[in-house]
Amino acid sequence: MNRPRTASLKLDAFLPYRLSVAANVVSQRVARVYVEQHGLSTQEWRLIAVLGEDGDRTQQDLVKRTRMDKVPVSRAARALEARGLVRRATSERDARSRRLSLTAAGRRIYERVAPAALAAEAEVLAGLDAHERTLLRSLLERVEHAASAALARDP
Repeated sequence: MNRPRTASLKLDAFLPYRLSVAANVVSQRVARVYVEQHGLSTQEWRLIAVLGEDGDRTQQDLVKRTRMDKVPVSRAARALEARGLVRRATSERDARSRRLSLTAAGRRIYERVAPAALAAEAEVLAGLDAHERTLLRSLLERVEHAASAALARDP
């Protein structure tokens, strides 16, 4: 009996798999900076990085900006607050919402880790010339935008 031919999945050529593997290994390289030196989880560092770059944000803003689920954001925020690295305060606009901001200690960690994270990124991208780095960033932004648009169309 002849079966219809179906597409064969080849993981090494499957975009979601390649992106995930690349993201994991790059994140592991960069994570050495904040894990070994400051004992931060990836989720904790992401919150510190966003707060360091963007300033005060609500937890909901952090969920949107990091594309992390609410539970890991909340857990990371509580852990950072317990360590004295972020301050959580009730939002003036919405009493159910919490605004997070870096404390002076959190700001110092951001200022130490950010340059080291950028150096780790440069190490990872060293095999690409300037045009390739620009193209890679542009392509990743387009893929992210297309995936976000598809999610919005088909929840």
